[in-house]
Amino acid sequence: MSHFDDIYEIAADNYGLITAAQAREDGVTKSELARWVANGRLERRGRGVYKLTKHVPTELDAYAEAVALVGDGSFLLGDAVLAMHGLALVNPRKLSVGTLERIRKRLPEWVAPVTVKGKATTRYEGIPSQTVAEAILDCRGRVMPERLKSAADDARDRGLLTKAEYDQVRKKLS
Repeated sequence: MSHFDDIYEIAADNYGLITAAQAREDGVTKSELARWVANGRLERRGRGVYKLTKHVPTELDAYAEAVALVGDGSFLLGDAVLAMHGLALVNPRKLSVGTLERIRKRLPEWVAPVTVKGKATTRYEGIPSQTVAEAILDCRGRVMPERLKSAADDARDRGLLTKAEYDQVRKKLS
């Protein structure tokens, strides 16, 4: 198997994305990545982030890419979590991505890094995210209360909130 086959397997399971760090772990050199970009097999999406050019897009690609672009330890935050799940009728122009450290690298306009601490995180569909319960509560004051209550109901119905989380969210929204 070639190095490209190896990184293809990694990227195929990650919304078509591979980071330079993941490629390096797999024994791929910077020159190999550059060659695959030059011959059209990969597209450079940002500093250290590449995407397969023959990837079938999904509705979650932008969320996975935003987290990959911000870097290790980052996660979707607030209204980006709600948007990913189709909750509260939010459609943010910029995807909020939480990070523990200040980000100095250049990012696309549609990615908004936010330095935060103490957020409960998990993975939804393999994408690091703030929990839905915490995201709903963090959107108070920016999203209409009725929409947040409806989001809690929808999230509970879809199994995104436990009964305890649902009860806590509804209590804090009242």
